[in-house]
Amino acid sequence: MRLHHGLPALLTVLLLAVVPGLAGCTSFAETAADEPSAPESSAPAEPEVPEIEWSDCNEPIQKLIAAQPGSDRNLTFSCGNTALPISYDQPGGDKLPIFLIRVVMAGQTDRIGSLMVNPGGPGASGADAAISLALSLPVEVLQRFDLVGFDPRGVTGSTPVECIPDELKEQVLAAEPRPTTDEQLDDVFALSQEVADACAEEYNAASLGTFNTVDTARDMDQLRQAVGDEQLSFLGYSYGTTLGSTYAELFPDKVRAMVLDGVVDPDADEVAHAEGRAAALEAGFDAFAAGCTGLIAGCPLGAQPRQFVEALLGQAEQTPIPSSEAAAVPSAAAGTETPSASPTASATETPEPAEPRRATPGVVMAAIQAGLYDTQSWPQLVQALAAAQQGDSAALFSLADTFSGRLEDGSYSNFLDANLAVNCADSEETFEEAEVRELAGEWSAKYPLFGAGSAVSLYRCSVWEAERTPVPERDAADSAPILVVGTSGDPVTPLPGAVELAENLESGVLLTWQGQGHTAYPKTECVTTAVNAYLIDLVAPLDGLTCPA
Repeated sequence: MRLHHGLPALLTVLLLAVVPGLAGCTSFAETAADEPSAPESSAPAEPEVPEIEWSDCNEPIQKLIAAQPGSDRNLTFSCGNTALPISYDQPGGDKLPIFLIRVVMAGQTDRIGSLMVNPGGPGASGADAAISLALSLPVEVLQRFDLVGFDPRGVTGSTPVECIPDELKEQVLAAEPRPTTDEQLDDVFALSQEVADACAEEYNAASLGTFNTVDTARDMDQLRQAVGDEQLSFLGYSYGTTLGSTYAELFPDKVRAMVLDGVVDPDADEVAHAEGRAAALEAGFDAFAAGCTGLIAGCPLGAQPRQFVEALLGQAEQTPIPSSEAAAVPSAAAGTETPSASPTASATETPEPAEPRRATPGVVMAAIQAGLYDTQSWPQLVQALAAAQQGDSAALFSLADTFSGRLEDGSYSNFLDANLAVNCADSEETFEEAEVRELAGEWSAKYPLFGAGSAVSLYRCSVWEAERTPVPERDAADSAPILVVGTSGDPVTPLPGAVELAENLESGVLLTWQGQGHTAYPKTECVTTAVNAYLIDLVAPLDGLTCPA
């Protein structure tokens, strides 16, 4: 679960140019496996404060954002590289390269320090988030804070975990999204096993276990010290709320201000979490459908958008829907070898055009989920569904690709690799096939669009071979006030999660937005005013404040 910013594909290209060794981190698996365990009788030493090697990357990023709203702000971008302990049980041992971006607005007054940001996922780029949020956060905040985003361990520029071939990611995207028959479920279980096996071939269990939230929170504290902040100011969205609250649990006295927006429920077990996600997505689709049918000009999906989608899924199942745009072929820059030209090839010979991509039901559902994240995406989703019904799936793929991490050149980012690595390293629960089959049947009846898919997601970590480091219970005793933000119509992280976290945190303050979409800040004046006052002046709103849609 992540906040969508819209720049990750271009940022990945940028990172290939500015991050040393990004394309070749092949020794990490061996390095992590060789890390010795700390003696049980000795407490680990405190790691030394790392140094960040900053470089000027303003020009390429300015080119990257030139067409984006907010690009006229007077911003300066710096790229940073550092190295942090692979294991905090052995802080003097081998290190893990970490990449970050710092954004500074010209004319800062009364600078407070850095505001560290995380967009969620897990697996989404914090560097990307820093760039995108610099274009959209209130100017009042940027005038008081440097914006700092780091790629968590295993993500994009920070020793990316890479073990799932692009061909396999294509299969994951195209797979049956609502498996209920024995044959469909067998296929899904086999695909999950194939993904897990691919990663087990590249990394051992100890190596995959290093990509966990607890150690990432410790990385955050190292970075806090490295940028010179006595305490942490943090803005975390979606999974970033888990990362932030884990930091607060480990380092409560180091929290200056912490905004946790779009909260992953801290108390739900994995079954309850998966079912809650299915229910929230169904409710989100109903809100989207109501918004479409309420249009004065009429809804392009007809009077019953749910029936329209069911018919479209049937159409895609019978004959996958072609795209009017040819499939891109991954370039050598993306890590794929390009065959050299044949010396006997004719100078006038032209390559055959690429086959068009074809949207399966899996692509349709991925596009729908991506479109439900934000009400601003609803018009795009409406048009994409309508165009697909007419035989062109190009707009569906545009949405689905943001959800799956597919880049413009046809290759994939490591979002899926990192997402599975972190989620599974954090997870202690495992599920048998029989249990998942039963849940898929039950939830398919209760949540027709999203139930079965949510049920089978439980199986992925059951076959994943990694050492586990569960996220601790979090009350962050003696921490400064922590602002927890929830949205009543969040289709990804339902509001009860925010309520639970605010109650669990000793100093939690709940702010509710009665709106639709995933996350709230800075979408309305009420929410923005409250969060700004808290971040800048440390004046938290009244606990339980509700902002209208």
